[in-house]
Amino acid sequence: MFVFGKQDCARSDRFSVEASYSAFVGTYRALMLYHALALNTQRRGFSELKWTFLFAIEVSRSGCSLLPHYHYWIKSKRIVTPDGIISGAVEVKGKFITSVVTENDWRGTSKGEQVIDYGEAVVMPGLVDVHAHLDDPGRADWEGFPSGTKAAAAGGITTLIDMPLNSFPSTTSTESLELKIKAAEKNIYVDVVPENAFNSSALEALLEAGVLGLKSFMCPSGINDFPMTNANHIKEGLLVLAKYRRPLLVHAEIQLDSESHLDLNTEDARSYSTYLKTRPPAWEEAAIRELLTVTKDTRIGGSAEGAHLHIVHLSDASSSLDLIKEAKVNGDSLSVETCPHYLAFTAEEIEDGDTRFKCAPPIRDASNREKLWDALMGGHIDMLSSDHSPTVPELKLLSDGNFLRAWGGISGLQFVLPVTWSYGKKYGVTLEQLALWWSERPAKIAGQKLKGAIASGNFADIVIWDPSAEFDLTNEYPVYIKHPSISAYMGRRLAGKVFATFVGGNLVYKEGKHAAAACGVQILAKNMNKLTGLFIKRPLYIFRSMDYLSKDKAKETKFHTARRFVVRN
Repeated sequence: MFVFGKQDCARSDRFSVEASYSAFVGTYRALMLYHALALNTQRRGFSELKWTFLFAIEVSRSGCSLLPHYHYWIKSKRIVTPDGIISGAVEVKGKFITSVVTENDWRGTSKGEQVIDYGEAVVMPGLVDVHAHLDDPGRADWEGFPSGTKAAAAGGITTLIDMPLNSFPSTTSTESLELKIKAAEKNIYVDVVPENAFNSSALEALLEAGVLGLKSFMCPSGINDFPMTNANHIKEGLLVLAKYRRPLLVHAEIQLDSESHLDLNTEDARSYSTYLKTRPPAWEEAAIRELLTVTKDTRIGGSAEGAHLHIVHLSDASSSLDLIKEAKVNGDSLSVETCPHYLAFTAEEIEDGDTRFKCAPPIRDASNREKLWDALMGGHIDMLSSDHSPTVPELKLLSDGNFLRAWGGISGLQFVLPVTWSYGKKYGVTLEQLALWWSERPAKIAGQKLKGAIASGNFADIVIWDPSAEFDLTNEYPVYIKHPSISAYMGRRLAGKVFATFVGGNLVYKEGKHAAAACGVQILAKNMNKLTGLFIKRPLYIFRSMDYLSKDKAKETKFHTARRFVVRN
């Protein structure tokens, strides 16, 4: 941004000018304002106006950025692009990437703009977390927008989907949506998409209000104002969602009577194995089997074509995953995520009373973890999410250690990138795969056409990190989630330190420091044109349900592997 000012302006016979300009965002805007002033003055006939002192200094872009430049280059020997890893540079103007060039091409392209050379550090598209609970409004003491989005920025997350619970009230109506929007104003350091409950009575109203997705539970959510749904509700809702091309995210567990009345009186409530018995893999399998009776309607030519169903936080890598794979082959518009805690931890290693590890569905045994990694590496699990689900330490019952009564949820928004990398290295995880699981595919589910990849024309949402830099998550490490003591990741040694995070061209985080102002954007369908300059008629989605079929099989099923946005100026 430029700040313009003046000293001693020459006077005409009829007019004297007193002027001072400050806080104009960006070089371009400031110059345009000065130009408009000059034109206006000439039209009035005051040709004698002249500036005897004009100064312009680059300053922080309204506090939104730690980098005071509107136009700059990010240089690195490892830039992850859709076409592979290159050594080169990324040009940023304002909030957009304007070019991506190789090292050889860049030498003749830069014309003296600011250059930030990150050397061997990885330049990757910012992470898009499709599943996080920030609990604002109403339960900001659990997390809240300021601390949650600061943690996201420190972890390289540039966009997150905020679940409709555990805020109070839960986001189940246009009125509660408005409360969430107000709570986020000037309080978010990254871009946030507010997710909403699957409320059949208010579905059309929520979609017209601009929500980009909905969430439902097929089992009790644990929150009184967030009721569960069944397949009949979902079937009806998919017909409506099809018109808007927006997804439904589903917590897929069904409480089975035969296994919900286990005699736990003789069991040790401090033992993780006791809790594990209360939520067996059969719960996930039953829910997914029921879901697939309605997802068949999302196939090409089906009654709900255009709708999409996304299964969140898959834990069971056996029969549940087999059902999902079969549905994809049949052409259902279906995707699935798992989470870093299922890929990092095993039931066998969770100590008695360590309720930091309680979540639903639960962390399962080592054999299941291996199968999850196989499915992720093989392309059968589409993406990753944090399922960041914090609470206050008192509800975790850390001193009591009762797994049956403690609040469930893993708190770890800030650590998902290094956790995925640290535990994935032995499986051969590549940087391109990280970008696919954490950026490209999540952006598609979230309806964010201009996010998820380092490409010309996209938002300049970028994370800079060093895969080789190791660190210990101790009390001395800068952690920004509100209650670090409840995180299952504390005490771990990880590799993959985040150095910097850019959101829409703003440097919002740099090595332990955040920008002064929280300038993240709330993303709704009705304001996406403000972000991109385009009106997106159907904001969601581009997603490939059949990425892993052979070309012949895809042709045989006549399944289009991508659906494009309809846009107009």
